[in-house]
Amino acid sequence: MSFKDIRGQDNASGLLRRATEENNIAKAYIFSGPEGIGKRQAALEFAKAVNCLDNDADSCGKCNSCLKIDNNRHPDVRLIEGENGTIKIDAIRQMQREINLKPYEARVKVYIIDDAHNLNAESSNALLKTLEEPPAHSVIILVSSKTSLLFKTVLSRCQIVRFYPLQRKELEKILKNDYGLDVSRAHFLSYFCEGRIGDALRLKDAGFYQDKNMVIDDFLLSCHQAASGASASQTREGLRRDINILISWFRDICFLKTGMPGEELINFDRRNELTKMAHDYTQAELERIINLLSDALLRLNQNINLKLLTSNLKAELWKG
Repeated sequence: MSFKDIRGQDNASGLLRRATEENNIAKAYIFSGPEGIGKRQAALEFAKAVNCLDNDADSCGKCNSCLKIDNNRHPDVRLIEGENGTIKIDAIRQMQREINLKPYEARVKVYIIDDAHNLNAESSNALLKTLEEPPAHSVIILVSSKTSLLFKTVLSRCQIVRFYPLQRKELEKILKNDYGLDVSRAHFLSYFCEGRIGDALRLKDAGFYQDKNMVIDDFLLSCHQAASGASASQTREGLRRDINILISWFRDICFLKTGMPGEELINFDRRNELTKMAHDYTQAELERIINLLSDALLRLNQNINLKLLTSNLKAELWKG
């Protein structure tokens, strides 16, 4: 890959390319934007570009340096990730010990802190000390979808590079032309993922398209068989997935009632069923259901019993 392969992020990739071309690389960056749009991959591409052995402004993807970064074997490019949702001070202290040493073989040492909003107070303060006196021949990249959770003092010492979701039609075209997805799958994933290419690529081979129709079929069955309800997932992430699928279904029904064009439906492959069901609900009923499902998503972030949540949700959804 190279900067040109960071799809739909022309402003961000252009800024990074110019910095590489002009050798005007900041000591610290924040790559900000929603989850699943390629920020982490862009950080790795930037690390490749500034250290590529065969290219001055981009990565060739073939030299020894590029290949080592691709395979997570480069001694001067580190990816720092949290444990159990927290980036602890030990990880930052290790970075501090290493970053002051001369690069082993790279031109620039690169430290990528993924989901940097998971830095706790102690690790944030430790990072701040490094950002205040950044060593030569090093770059720190913070990747975050929740920059509001970062210390303002950390934010103020970093150059912000913003990333945005793709237009859904653009992502749909990429999924069809570059990844060979059929029209139905490409449409569903581009709209369900709201233009987040990373999410769409993660789900495209995971059987998600078939699973979403199973969840909807269970829902349709439970509509006709009262409160027996759909067979819900038994894990927190599985239940979150199922609820998001149901939200997309009711969102489509709601939008149909307001006259939205059919091609804008997330579940376009089932537009005939959606059109029929649009006559079965009032707008107030749809708003109640969507609020219930949204509230259930929030409760999943708490220490709640999944069976109890599922049971209560079914009872509320199908009552009356």
